[in-house]
Amino acid sequence: MNINLAINEGSKILKSKFIPNPLLDAEILMAKTINKDRSYILLNSSDYINKNDLDNFFKLIEQRSLGNPVAYLIEKKFFWNSEFFVTKDILIPRPDTELVVENTLRLTKQKSKINILDIGVGSGCIIVSILKERENFSGTGIDLSKKCLIISKKNAIAHKVSSRLKLYKSDVDKFNLGKYDLIVSNPPYIKTFKLKYLERDVADFEPRLALNGGLDGLSEIRKVIKKSSELIKKNGKFVLEIGFDQKKKVINLLKQNGFFINSIQKDLAYNDRCIVSTKI
Repeated sequence: MNINLAINEGSKILKSKFIPNPLLDAEILMAKTINKDRSYILLNSSDYINKNDLDNFFKLIEQRSLGNPVAYLIEKKFFWNSEFFVTKDILIPRPDTELVVENTLRLTKQKSKINILDIGVGSGCIIVSILKERENFSGTGIDLSKKCLIISKKNAIAHKVSSRLKLYKSDVDKFNLGKYDLIVSNPPYIKTFKLKYLERDVADFEPRLALNGGLDGLSEIRKVIKKSSELIKKNGKFVLEIGFDQKKKVINLLKQNGFFINSIQKDLAYNDRCIVSTKI
């Protein structure tokens, strides 16, 4: 069977299971199978593939048809301007989270050397993206998950920023190391009862620890704001990702903890997604 026929067959299987973008997913999974990029697949669609590769391709198609996210199957995800290594142990980086990076870079245009803390570092996509663009900055990342820290370390090494990034396994409540010029965080913010209503790709495959924001969706955000108010320097900036319906409650929490609200940023769907504040 040639590449084109295999992709069409894989796409039909995915479509029958109501997977969005079945053709694109099949092309990406074929690229993974034969270790080429997607442009190679499109330019060489009449090439035949061996039985072993064909078997492996349809195994990936089967996994995807069950809802397993493409990012986990190919172990990578594009974020900001780089590819990041991902596994099922971490939250898959989202385009919405690029707002945190974008606002941090905007805020630090005139800064030469600052120290940044990333609370809930996950894959490292936020802090690594920032350090790549600001060569004199240093960063610290904390996470409860040891597996997340291993992945963050791999991504930091791959993007040549590991010498400027320290990683610690810690609950935000218990972390007391240092004072920071800027803090970023994308904490879990989904209400517990809503987890089962998420898309199958998310609900069945992504780690609960990275999604579950407690009964009201704010339990982790409260902890992050409280600890940030203690760890941030006076006049330091705090860039926080939030749920689309949490703006008013989070603003109140920030004000109670001594933060001045600079701006609320909207995501691509025009939902409130990121709050920029200053410690006063």
